[in-house]
Amino acid sequence: VLALTGKIREVGEKILASNGKEVNFEAALKSCENAGGTLATPMNEEENNAILSFVKQYNRYAYLGIKEGETPGKFKYINGMPLNYTNWYQYEPNGKGKEKCVDMYTDGRWIDRKCNLYRLTICEF
Repeated sequence: VLALTGKIREVGEKILASNGKEVNFEAALKSCENAGGTLATPMNEEENNAILSFVKQYNRYAYLGIKEGETPGKFKYINGMPLNYTNWYQYEPNGKGKEKCVDMYTDGRWIDRKCNLYRLTICEF
């Protein structure tokens, strides 16, 4: 259990976990799915803050389980559901089709980014 200290957090009905590794979006999603979960996806401020605690702990930006849909500038959860909570920086998202993934910065705010950057992997179960 001691080896997992700081690597697992419980928030509401979810368990969040990070291996501390930085990979691109597809690799992060795949590693979460292989473990039986998906990429961490904040549905409210409490979950956003729990994800942020990993971002701060590792001092690394993290991909969220949110992607741009068919309409440029319209984002949804990776399961296809519409977003019911957002924490975008002002003037974001602004990639309009070129930046299809979402990063969480070290202050908990979101920005749309390209999906090939290396970001912290945080999964939810």
